[in-house]
Amino acid sequence: MKILISEDDPIFKTILENNLKKWGYQVVSTSDGRQAWDIIRKPGCPNVVISDWMMPEMDGLQLCRKVRAHEAPRYIYFIILTAKGEQQDILQGLEAGADDFLTKPIDYVELKYRIRIGERIIGLEEKVLELARKDSLTGTLNRRAFMEKLDQELERAARKNTPLSLLMTDIDHFKQVNDRYGHLSGDRVLKQFVSQMAQVIRPYDFIGRYGGEEFILCLPDCSIKEARDIAERMRSQIETTPMQISTSRPPIHITASFGISLFSSACEKDPESLIKKADDALYSAKNDGRNCVRMAQP
Repeated sequence: MKILISEDDPIFKTILENNLKKWGYQVVSTSDGRQAWDIIRKPGCPNVVISDWMMPEMDGLQLCRKVRAHEAPRYIYFIILTAKGEQQDILQGLEAGADDFLTKPIDYVELKYRIRIGERIIGLEEKVLELARKDSLTGTLNRRAFMEKLDQELERAARKNTPLSLLMTDIDHFKQVNDRYGHLSGDRVLKQFVSQMAQVIRPYDFIGRYGGEEFILCLPDCSIKEARDIAERMRSQIETTPMQISTSRPPIHITASFGISLFSSACEKDPESLIKKADDALYSAKNDGRNCVRMAQP
């Protein structure tokens, strides 16, 4: 974990740095609040800020207020170091958004455990955010999270002039599975379906649940031919892999259809248009008898 120190006393700052490094933390140091604020606004900013209250340029409370008003990608745990120990001072700091206080001269053992509290809080927040991004049944990205990540990948593909392929897929005649075996068995099939696809894709590809039994996959830096090869491997693996629906019933076999669209920097950057092309290709696969792969028209 990365910790930012904002402290204008060079001797105290060096002692603090050495202790944090000894405990295994990455440390970034500044001498005033304005320098710290510049670092916080950059990508990959520290998870924890340890700031002196009284500093030149921008004091610790001003820095804390800016941090709380800033839309950071993750929560920043803010500890203020101060020689002020009166109740009104603590209340003023809490009002500014500080998470914790330590009075100088500080007890380094106490500081160590206060930082660990911050780590737990940050970890819990990350778990909550991760759960909010995932489909509760299959563990894939939910639709909103998938679209956010797709936007990022489209921007990157346009910037670097690299291809990006999109797959739309769903299980053929899935309603019959639910009708015949029940929705719990259908849920088991969906989870195994995702598991089979995940075995084929690359580490940096990602899957989202688009709705019902329909899933969407983003394949960055992937040509249309490579995407077709991946989709064919998925289709074949799903067709030949039995799905266990319960301990009391024999496994069943399912098939899936796939539609592919390709993004390139010469094309429009609208994700909805790219998805519609993949969906139209999936519709063509359904019309052509299912259990096949079709590509969107250029």
